[in-house]
Amino acid sequence: MPAVTFDDIKNAAARLSGVAHHTPVVRSRTLDERVGAEVFIKCENFQRIGAFKFRGAYNAVSRLSPEQLNKGVVAYSSGNHAQAVALAAAELGSSAVVLMPEDTPKSKVDATAGYGAEIVTYDRYTGDRVALGAALAEERGLALIPPYEHPHVIAGQGTTALELIEETGPLDTLVVPIGGGGLIAGSGTAAKALRPGIRVVGVEPAAGDDTKRSLDAGERVRIEVPRTIADGQAAEIPGELTFSINREVVDDVALVTDDEIRAAMRFAFERLKIVVEPSGATGIAALLSGKVAAAGRAGVIVSGGNIGPARFAELIGRD
Repeated sequence: MPAVTFDDIKNAAARLSGVAHHTPVVRSRTLDERVGAEVFIKCENFQRIGAFKFRGAYNAVSRLSPEQLNKGVVAYSSGNHAQAVALAAAELGSSAVVLMPEDTPKSKVDATAGYGAEIVTYDRYTGDRVALGAALAEERGLALIPPYEHPHVIAGQGTTALELIEETGPLDTLVVPIGGGGLIAGSGTAAKALRPGIRVVGVEPAAGDDTKRSLDAGERVRIEVPRTIADGQAAEIPGELTFSINREVVDDVALVTDDEIRAAMRFAFERLKIVVEPSGATGIAALLSGKVAAAGRAGVIVSGGNIGPARFAELIGRD
């Protein structure tokens, strides 16, 4: 049996009902004309904590025993999963410790602390967050909630595509940003269950193409820590669990440059009137740049909108 099934995703949807936001789907005639398809944009920037990560975090934390909730949870994240676990723990009467890179955008650190989490920092270029997180969990007796290597997290993320397709009807293409691979693993599983012929396309920053390289090689490939404005997609290697799923559900991976991401952020702001963080804009970037050719009906997931005003202005102000 697959690690994550469509039933797992439907069960997660039931658990998230009334807790997570049912985020809006928006359209743009200009985008449709440029892409040559009907494009449906799932706006997870309007999700609680400003990103899809709340879905998986809440689904996973809510399944812990009362005894474990009393002890607390630990997570490692560059920001969005951090906030998601912090809020999920608070909602469920638990506590959270979050391991964050020293160079995480201040807005994400402040937001995570604002949900009541204890912040522990590390150097992303020299430290091993997985080992550090495991050590914290063992030392303090905490439940580790990883950002993507967890079936309950993946199932929660899959509710994003479930909602999108239930609202819009059948899609020919689904475009999803890839970081660690949890969002596309869950969303691809849901999409293929609802429409077996759908084409699921992932998008990575060109500097962080670990999933594309891994799928091309047929095995997980490690790259140097990516240096890209899409900090939420700065993964060195796909997760073992997510890769095992994605090699079955992902049809292709497109790569976009930082300049193409900036252009997509600007387009979303000017045409859609929404604020999108760099990682959240990569799907739109792939469509606008022609890196993903879509026809018929295409869905794209905007994965998040957590970015400070100064950084946002700096990025979209460039020509």
